[in-house]
Amino acid sequence: MANAIGMVEFTSIARGIYAADQMVKISEVEIVTATTTCPGKYIAIVHGDVAAVEDSVQIGEKVAGEFWVDSIIIPNVNSQVFPAITGSTMPERIQALGIIESFSMSTMVIAADAILKSAELEPLELRLGNGLGGKAFFTFTGDVAAVQTGVEAGRNIADQKGLLVNAEVIPSPSDRLIPSLF
Repeated sequence: MANAIGMVEFTSIARGIYAADQMVKISEVEIVTATTTCPGKYIAIVHGDVAAVEDSVQIGEKVAGEFWVDSIIIPNVNSQVFPAITGSTMPERIQALGIIESFSMSTMVIAADAILKSAELEPLELRLGNGLGGKAFFTFTGDVAAVQTGVEAGRNIADQKGLLVNAEVIPSPSDRLIPSLF
């Protein structure tokens, strides 16, 4: 059962691709995404059972060598994190809107998991580095109180690491804004 997620971030695209290959060869994990990000970095995100993800991330770190930036493992990750990363979420309606932005891609994955576990929320998008100069952001929806709870949960994670850029709650987003979110 895929209940854990792991991520390794690299400063070299070539080494990142090589490491992603090694990460899936060493253990029974699946790639959530393995892609280039801004500014000229590479991330490999895998999921599987906790032990397999731990083994995979460990080999990714080892193979990365001097090109390693950061890595994370989240056991018992909220299942909604996966579609948010791949951009395949489409809530029936947008209620209040939460937006949180971080200087770190791995911190944002951890924050998104905490946000989704904090209240009844639906993810819109978890954008990691692409077109963002290496930053990351997470957008999500729910009722106003849930979104406020989620923003505080995410803010706490990013603040602890000193990597929060900003967080906003929009209680009633304009119908003209919503199409630009997808």
